[in-house]
Amino acid sequence: MSDDVRTGGDRAVGIDIGGSGIKGAPVDLSTGEFAEDRVREPTPQPSTPGAVADVVAAIAARWPEGPLGVTFPAVIKDGVAMTAANVDKSWIGTDAGDLLRTLTGREVHVVNDADAAGVAEARYGAAKGVRGVVLVATLGTGIGTALLHDGVLVPNTELGHLEVDGHDAETRASDAARDREDLSWKDWAKRLQRYFSTLEALLQPDLFVVGGGVSKKSDKYLPLLDLRAPVVPAQLLNTAGIVGAAALAAEAVTAPGPTGTSPG
Repeated sequence: MSDDVRTGGDRAVGIDIGGSGIKGAPVDLSTGEFAEDRVREPTPQPSTPGAVADVVAAIAARWPEGPLGVTFPAVIKDGVAMTAANVDKSWIGTDAGDLLRTLTGREVHVVNDADAAGVAEARYGAAKGVRGVVLVATLGTGIGTALLHDGVLVPNTELGHLEVDGHDAETRASDAARDREDLSWKDWAKRLQRYFSTLEALLQPDLFVVGGGVSKKSDKYLPLLDLRAPVVPAQLLNTAGIVGAAALAAEAVTAPGPTGTSPG
């Protein structure tokens, strides 16, 4: 593919693997919007590599043309799952890229799910056109993070597991922690303040983007934060994983990096 796949209405397919559902759609890369309706299938239980890969292949077969990107809730290095969050632990050490290439018969770009969401926000959402360091955090069952510099992804940051005040950050500052402890928005914002202040001291970001399902209620807690960098809600919400996976897959086709990930 010789033309820039991010212009001219070209399409790529994104598939987002989650603990409860596997979602996919073709994406119009000029707009970041779905080119056709999204498809969702339940994640098999147990969510073993073979069972999940069969569902991904079936979804991908609906749109057999164009680059294929797949998100996965794990640290991904050279297509290999190094960890496994919310899926069967037998994924650890599995070459997800090779498995999916075999089943689909096409090139597949596998990426960490939070990284995909971050790239989507940088290409099409709240961080579009922002230079410098952007930290995207998704608040949900845990805390996912994506770190970008001038739109270039630094993969697998996993900063939700940063130790803050002797605790794994996501055990106290995730949306699940808010729900589990029945925290008020004000009390939860105090925990987010401590977490984001720690990230700010370490990374000096120019922008924070906060995503996850709870970002729909960002007006209840983001105004309570006091940070040097601006803090804004994510724009792509539940489409971010699919869109980011598609964008990274398309970029990998045109300019593959040394580890099979897009350099930009």
